[in-house]
Amino acid sequence: MKRQADKGPRAGAPAVADAALAEELRPGQSVELLKELHILTREGRLNQDSRRKLKQVYHLYQFIEKLLLELPEEGAAATVADHGAGKSYLGFILHDLFFKARGGGHIYGIETRAELVERSRALADRLGFARMHFLALSVAESATATELPAQIDMVTALHACDTATDDAIAFGLAKQARFMVLVPCCQAEVAASLRHNKALSLARTPLAELWRHPLHTREIGSQLTNVLRCLYLEACGYQVTVTELVGWEHSMKNELILARRTGHRKTSAAQRLRALLAEFGLDELAGRRFPALPPAASATEAVHEA
Repeated sequence: MKRQADKGPRAGAPAVADAALAEELRPGQSVELLKELHILTREGRLNQDSRRKLKQVYHLYQFIEKLLLELPEEGAAATVADHGAGKSYLGFILHDLFFKARGGGHIYGIETRAELVERSRALADRLGFARMHFLALSVAESATATELPAQIDMVTALHACDTATDDAIAFGLAKQARFMVLVPCCQAEVAASLRHNKALSLARTPLAELWRHPLHTREIGSQLTNVLRCLYLEACGYQVTVTELVGWEHSMKNELILARRTGHRKTSAAQRLRALLAEFGLDELAGRRFPALPPAASATEAVHEA
């Protein structure tokens, strides 16, 4: 009797594990896909690291799903460009959870590392994900690539390093994207400019104390970069929301910028962007990083708009 009693719990363990896994997964999620992406083990189980990774992906998916549902036919025929796609975790999850059941839509994964592009193409072929396309291009190159359609509904850029996020914004503007979903990373360009002009800035304004020390230079550079990006998007006709992408990685690079195209170009945002560039001695960035910046409003127009 004791042997049978011991055998029962072991026999029921897989069923318990399967039930626990089902509680973690979203409805319709392919277990085989999660195995291929190494989010699940070969046995179809979650370990501590993969559980964290899955929650991260699902958290971001919740933001994207809500935006896609605002599109015509609730996003059934939407086009998505994922910049700096890496192993295309996001693209595959998005296809599996959103587009697969709808029978439409196209996802373009853009990644500079050719070996990752080939790996993603092979996986898409194995899974029969025919509406996923992978291009070995830089973000900047993709803006003029003939393999991409003239208009894209959504642009994503997750941890696109330094100015690659700016390139993704330029791509989104060129493609008249309805939505942009951006998680910036390693914003080094502004910090470098602040360091270069530090002596002059310290002589000109006490505000330069904010970036006198190297650690502060990096932090204020990162913060300022994203503030400028948000103003630029508003100036170019987007409504912007900034929030946290909770749990995406164990670092402070956890800022999520959501931009929705309204077509209303805020001249006051353009004016404030220029004022910030001048205040921080960054005028040199205006033409290079914000080429679509519309003319600033007069003082009277800015007050009226506000």
